[in-house]
Amino acid sequence: MTAMTPGSNIPLTAARVAVDVAAPVRLDVSGLLLGANGKVRSDDDFIFYNQPAGPGVTYRSGGGTAPDAIVVDTGALPAGIERIVVTASPDAPGQTFQGIEPTATVRNADDGSVLATFTPPQLATETALVVVEIYLRNGAWKARAVGQGYANGLAGIATDFGVSVDDEPAAAAPAAAAPVASAPVAPPAPVAPPVAPPVPPAPPVAPVDPRIAATTPSAPPAPAPSGKINLDKGRVSLQKNQTVSLVKGGRPLLSQVKMGLGWEPAYRGKDIDLDASVIAYGPQRNHLDSCYFGKLSILNGSIKHSGDNLTGEGAGDDEVIVVDLGRLPADATGLVFTVNSFSGQKFTEVAKAYCRLMDAATGEELVRFDLTTAEPQTGVMMAKLIKQFTGEWEMTAMGEFVKSRTVRGMVKPAAQSL
Repeated sequence: MTAMTPGSNIPLTAARVAVDVAAPVRLDVSGLLLGANGKVRSDDDFIFYNQPAGPGVTYRSGGGTAPDAIVVDTGALPAGIERIVVTASPDAPGQTFQGIEPTATVRNADDGSVLATFTPPQLATETALVVVEIYLRNGAWKARAVGQGYANGLAGIATDFGVSVDDEPAAAAPAAAAPVASAPVAPPAPVAPPVAPPVPPAPPVAPVDPRIAATTPSAPPAPAPSGKINLDKGRVSLQKNQTVSLVKGGRPLLSQVKMGLGWEPAYRGKDIDLDASVIAYGPQRNHLDSCYFGKLSILNGSIKHSGDNLTGEGAGDDEVIVVDLGRLPADATGLVFTVNSFSGQKFTEVAKAYCRLMDAATGEELVRFDLTTAEPQTGVMMAKLIKQFTGEWEMTAMGEFVKSRTVRGMVKPAAQSL
């Protein structure tokens, strides 16, 4: 049995697997069949208690005494289906995962043996999760731990993956009425005057989880998880621990980007020799390679370094690292950008340290993070880029100081930050 961490994966040793999700409270577990575009083909690909069977995927109720499960028969999946995501949400409307620690268990569906377990870390205001995905890679099926949270419930997940969600509120409902789980599946027909003939019934629609209809606001729910912002409104200025999704106009940014890092001496006339680097990791936080002044190109040229700046003097970026997101190897899922003081000077002697992400083709600045505070250390992790299970990249501002004069000493703490 394997205890998985976010982003880790295992090969499936069984053609039929069951994924159940257990928690101290009752959870609703669902599954979505996704094609190469990351979307369902139709609402029929959304499998849950009210639509319990689809091609190769079934919903199995625990009856209130055992966790619900999604069973995947990889041999029976239709051509073109490359991924099945397993989701979970608390049964009680509006309940979050704060204080509720769900655990997903991947089993051999035929003999019940446990293949892997996964407990998503650091949950708070999320009301729904993409917990685990079963996916096809190079002709073989694998399971990956995800743990992606959503603050807008199962409706947010459903819309993100292309499921049609009924979001029109009931016309007769009082403004302050709380949503209930037994809300109607389809919106009621407009109320006709008393003398008018009755309105004909609406044509049949695909079954929809009542909890989606009940909890969806009057405007379409934002498809992005809690707190996630993208590049649609132009340049994003991040504060420490904030995250931006590298998505613009609904499309992930998969072109060349430049990470520029800069600094100035805090005391006039004093040279500051800092070294910018990027450390690349695989899905299990395994170190792939490091790009720095002593190794200017890694991962078949998909990451390149501009070279060393020995003083920090001059306007603009002191060192630049170019990352070709589209050419990165598939197993490169995490990049951590660091700055070290090889000469031993502390960051309290540095002023105006920053990092910024630019579109390499246009030079447009996309994201900026200014390091407003410093600590008497010789290393700092400035930012990280994490590849999501959807294929998009997210950048998070870090500003975490470490005692290390070289990139080699940053490998372990940077891995722990992913």
